[in-house]
Amino acid sequence: MTRPTARVLALLEILQSGGTRTVTDLAARLEVDERTVRRYVAHLLDLDIPVCSVRGRHSGYRLSPGYRMPPLMLTDDEAVAVLLGLVISTRAGWIGTSTAAAESAAAKVRRVLPDALARQVAALVENTGFTMPARTGNAPETGVLLRVADAVRSRRVVSIDYADGQGRRTERDVRPYSIVAHAGRWYLTGADSRSGNVRTFRLDRIASLRLGADTFELPDAFDPVDRLLTGLADAPHRHEIALRVHGPSATVHERFPAGLVTVCEDDEHPGWAHVTMRAERLDWVPGLLAGLGLEFVVERPDELRAGVRALARSLLAAAGEPP
Repeated sequence: MTRPTARVLALLEILQSGGTRTVTDLAARLEVDERTVRRYVAHLLDLDIPVCSVRGRHSGYRLSPGYRMPPLMLTDDEAVAVLLGLVISTRAGWIGTSTAAAESAAAKVRRVLPDALARQVAALVENTGFTMPARTGNAPETGVLLRVADAVRSRRVVSIDYADGQGRRTERDVRPYSIVAHAGRWYLTGADSRSGNVRTFRLDRIASLRLGADTFELPDAFDPVDRLLTGLADAPHRHEIALRVHGPSATVHERFPAGLVTVCEDDEHPGWAHVTMRAERLDWVPGLLAGLGLEFVVERPDELRAGVRALARSLLAAAGEPP
């Protein structure tokens, strides 16, 4: 690469860092005169890179929003970080857009990696095992995600076309308080005009969204993450479970997966915490309770007591002890 070309690319990298750069500053950093800086800018414009000229006492240049993203200049470490972030986030369900878009972006990064680095990254991706199961089908529409974020920032009421878990569609106005990503899904937390309560909505179930003109104020001391986890723990399911677990409520709460249970001090049994949770199936709950490492008592339902007894018998048999 010739030195002038390298300096043109260096100019692009400087401008990509953001802000307005004066001609004097650019000349000093590139070790050229100001006239040469203007010539380099002309080269970038010839490549359709949207460089905007800033007039005034401290004239200079900056990148203006264009109809397409200008070329990115990434170091090897940056390129690997972007690629691995796309691969891992897509598998975990964290990508807030379609899987196809994430895979397309990853493919573009792979194509521009140096051959040796590309082989190393491919070996890493192909030979890495994941403990979490792959999640698919939970990504919201990109346009919906971005418009919700805009509404949260500007505190504007939105009208949404929403489908619940049974596929029933409703239209409602929501005051969007926050976006929360949890367990591979994206949620909108906000005040629902229909019920008057703070609710959570899965973004992948929002078919369309319109920003309204009305604005609102965020409630004092509102914690969107805590509100989401509480809402998930209180969501209706087939089985309602009540337990007593020995230990401080804070310690007990930490032993359960986030968003699964509601925990409070048990006034009738000092030193114990009262735990409630809901579940569609009970077959996995005895194993969860056995792994708490804390003494517990099942208050209800009877089916869960039977499941705990069956697990206890199988554990005793595995240890060679009579049931």
